[in-house]
Parts: sequence; structure tokens; C-alpha cells
Amino acid sequence: MLIFMFLPLFVIADWLLPLPLPLLVKPGCAVLIIVAALYHFWCRCSSGSVFAPEFPRPVVILFNWGFGTLVFLFLFQLLLDGGVVVAAVVKGPWLHIPPVVRIAAGGFAGFLAAFALVNALRVPPVEDVTVVIPGLDKAFDGYTLLQLSDLHISRLFPRTWTEAVTERANAAQADMIVITGDFIDGSVAMRRDDIAPLSNLSAPDGVLAVPGNHEYFFDYDAWMKHLSSLGFKMLLNSHDTVKRGDARLVIAGVTDRSASGHHLAGPDPEAALAGKPADAPVILLDHQPGEAHNAAERGVALQLSGHTHGGMLPLLSWLVARGNNGFVSRRYQIGGMTLYVSNGTGLWPGFALRLGVPSEMTRFRLRCA
Repeated sequence: MLIFMFLPLFVIADWLLPLPLPLLVKPGCAVLIIVAALYHFWCRCSSGSVFAPEFPRPVVILFNWGFGTLVFLFLFQLLLDGGVVVAAVVKGPWLHIPPVVRIAAGGFAGFLAAFALVNALRVPPVEDVTVVIPGLDKAFDGYTLLQLSDLHISRLFPRTWTEAVTERANAAQADMIVITGDFIDGSVAMRRDDIAPLSNLSAPDGVLAVPGNHEYFFDYDAWMKHLSSLGFKMLLNSHDTVKRGDARLVIAGVTDRSASGHHLAGPDPEAALAGKPADAPVILLDHQPGEAHNAAERGVALQLSGHTHGGMLPLLSWLVARGNNGFVSRRYQIGGMTLYVSNGTGLWPGFALRLGVPSEMTRFRLRCA
């Protein structure tokens, strides 16, 4: 909460107050800045959870734009202040930032936040990625999986968005669809209608999925039952085997690393792979990519993850990397295993901004070594 108070106070003191605005205008602007900065507090007031803003969608969009503008303006003002300090050290006299520069910084911050928000709200196109799988039987050469991840179905990504995602996913005509967690933000009662179109996802070998950390925030057991009722095969430290004649391909899945904090079973790759056909290549679904090295040591050929949202913004990528063992966005090679970290199909509605990190639906085409 302290950082969310520091942001508006800094912007008010260092950006707003020096502007030559009428005295009666500044208090109103200051109030708007504080309201935008406390967006996550309002979320908690609306639903009991910071992760589920229960406002009309236009209000959620407006809050994301306002909060994003505040963050960008904070960074721009820091850069301006830094430039003033450097100029003072080099040239001597202390410089003042002209009002027109402050106004331009505010305008650009607003534009950048709007641009980033539009990028976040889109229904992503299907992208194709080819992965060579060691030990893959020729019967599976060309096999396709479509990955969806981090849908975060919510007031920001409602039923109409879910319908469009479902239609595009089915049009990809993949052999299998997999979903690597964070389906929702909200309880089953809140999201029942918004998530319903996902029941229409269809692929010849089914729709397989694992939970993400956000499912644990909103009654995990209720969500596992509801997702199963929608037709998803939930791989909770278990696996499924795809057959093509005598050839086998294993799709395994684990629960999320956050499970232990909710007194539930955490990820157990050993249990997930127990009893799998010998020598069958393994594709592992794990919402968080941080334990990918362990998967590689177990002989997994391909791990599909999400969770990071690709870092969302360039400046955030470094912080996201620190929390995920350096894995942030898209493709990595770990020994003989390929790790793919999806940027996410949707985004958490508490900070729905994307710059240079597009959302995605990814169709993987498997090839023999």
C-alpha cells in the first residue's frame, strides 16, 4: 500500500503542483490521481479480492488506463528530474522544467497507457512454432497442439472476448488444445457466464489443462469441478496418453507451486509421470516455468508454461525474470528440452498493459528429430 501512496504523492508534488493551473483545478486533479492510484483498493472493496474488480467493463478499462498513465508519468517525471540533476552538475545553474514539457510528459503517458491497454485487450492471432521432439515416432510427425494460457476471464475479459477466443482456437484445427492455467479472476458464481463459451473448445484429442495460481485464490476445489464439467481434462499431477497405432505421446500436467500455501497438493512431476509408457516422449504442462530445469532432468521433451505474461512491459521483464529463474517469454533450450513460456492469451485485470509483449495463442507443430 505504501508504494501505491508514494506514486500519487510524488506525481502530485513533482508534476501537478508546479503546473500553472488555476488553484481550484489542482485539488480536483489531485483527487483523480489518488483515485487512480488506489485502483487495487477499490477492487478489494468491490469483490473482496484485489484480483477481481467487479465493476462494469468500461470502468475497469478506465481504471487500467488511469493507473497506467500514473505509472508512466511517474517514470517520465523521474527521467526529467534526473536530466535536471545531470544538467546542474555539468553546467552549474539549476534548471527548471518548462510547463510545456510537463504537459507533454502527461500527454505522452496517457497515450502510452491507452496504446498498451489496447494491445492487452485484443484477441490474439494464432502463431505457429515448430518443435523437434527427441524420440518422437513418425506417426506423430506434424502433430499439433494449441496452447492457451492466462486467460484471466473477468469483467475485463468477459463472455464476448471468451467467445472470440474459442472461435479462433477452434479455427486453428489443432489435434489437441492445452490450457496452462489462470483461467479466471473471480469465483465460479462471478464467472460462470463469462467462462461458459470455453465449453465449445474442440479438438480431436481433447482439451487438457492444468491450474494456475489464480485458481487457488477463488475456491480451488469449486473451480476444478466446474472446469471438468466444461469438458476439460484437468491434469493434476497426472498424465494422458495419445495413441497413434503402436506409437505413444504423453501429455503430463502438474498443479501450481502456490498450492502449498493453500494447504493443497503442490506440483509432483514424479506422480505425474508415474506409469507412463516407456520411451514415450513427454510434454509437460506447468503453469509456472521456474522449475523447468527439474523437468529437463526428468527427460521431458517439451514444457509449456505461462504465468509471466511475458513481462508485459520492458522495464518489468527484469523483475519477472528474478521470480521465475530467468524464464520470461517464449522459447528456451534447457539441455535436450524445449521450454516455451507463453506471453498469455489474456491478462490480469489489475494491470492490463502490454508494450512490445503481444498476447498469444500458440500452435505447436511437433517434428521428429
